[in-house]
Amino acid sequence: MANPAFDYRGLGVADRLQLVGDIWDSIAEEANVSPDVLPLTDEQKAELDRRVAEYDADPSIGVPMDEVLDRIEAKLRRPK
Repeated sequence: MANPAFDYRGLGVADRLQLVGDIWDSIAEEANVSPDVLPLTDEQKAELDRRVAEYDADPSIGVPMDEVLDRIEAKLRRPK
């Protein structure tokens, strides 16, 4: 990898995580305006189509987002 424009390694972990989040958000915003920025492979498209068809055939297989988030948060709180 080429030398970065600035040395991010001097930042603390929280600041580096924020930087990663900011970069990812900027990529997502650009992709929303121009989807060809992040093209999907044929395999990815086929998998998305398969999942949509599976859900359309049986919507009960879906899990509400709040339940998914609750599960993730519970796992994060669990002692190791």
